[in-house]
Amino acid sequence: MPKILIIEDEAAIRRVLGKILSEENDTYKVEEAEDGQAGFEKIKNDDYDLVLCDIKMPKMDGVEVLEAVKKIKPEIPFVMISGHGDLETAINTMRLGAFDYISKPPDLNRLLNTVRNALDRKVLVVENKMLKKKVGKNYEMIGDSQPINHIKEIIEKVAPTDARVLITGPNGTGKELVAHWLHEKSERAPAPFIEVNCAAIPSELIESELFGHVKGAFTSAVKDRAGKFEAADKGTIFLDEIGDMSLPAQAKVLRALQENMIQRVGAEKDIRVDVRVIAATNKDLKKEIAEGRFREDLY
Repeated sequence: MPKILIIEDEAAIRRVLGKILSEENDTYKVEEAEDGQAGFEKIKNDDYDLVLCDIKMPKMDGVEVLEAVKKIKPEIPFVMISGHGDLETAINTMRLGAFDYISKPPDLNRLLNTVRNALDRKVLVVENKMLKKKVGKNYEMIGDSQPINHIKEIIEKVAPTDARVLITGPNGTGKELVAHWLHEKSERAPAPFIEVNCAAIPSELIESELFGHVKGAFTSAVKDRAGKFEAADKGTIFLDEIGDMSLPAQAKVLRALQENMIQRVGAEKDIRVDVRVIAATNKDLKKEIAEGRFREDLY
């Protein structure tokens, strides 16, 4: 049962938002707070799956609430509520970690889509944390030869940066191990590490797997679904066997790299993501480019 907190000093707006959410899904448990300080106290003492937070409020404004909560419960998605003239501030809050923002008066479709997307993201983050605790696997590179030590040195230099990395080599040479090391030795280590085997996913499903989809995007899309890029937000996505990825999917990956934006299949709205991309392949990508099977600008 998703638990949602609305922090808004205007009682009428609180009531409208609460009514919309309750009518949209009777499993939503909606609570309210009349100002930023009251909202922050509720968050400290309880767990929420989503917070809708006004920007301009007495005692503690929305930006202050967002910054304070991200220090103690960073997994809670925040959707900021912006009034007239607050648009620039709302956009800036996304740089501080807000999931998205909505404007007053709220547009019904945008509000509900944003809420569904934010709740999807929360589920993915929680599942990933549980999986990491359950697996508890440490990746170590064994060996003390000159080639192995050279690889270790490169990893030590590259890991702390946000540089995108392409790992090449035949099957069985430890490309996945290098990818894990790069993540675990980076500042993104506490965040998700999401693996995608591009060769194992049918070409017609790869875009949905990577970027998600909205309900009705295709026959089997019975509900909105977040993709691997959203699941890897603030962390690392490992695209194994990227040489097997379809050209349309390559184009979307390129956009994600260039603009830090993705779009779910069937959706019109862009979603901002902060993801480090590590890729691996056993193919000769220069040959694949020459034969028109891989984008040169992605290489």
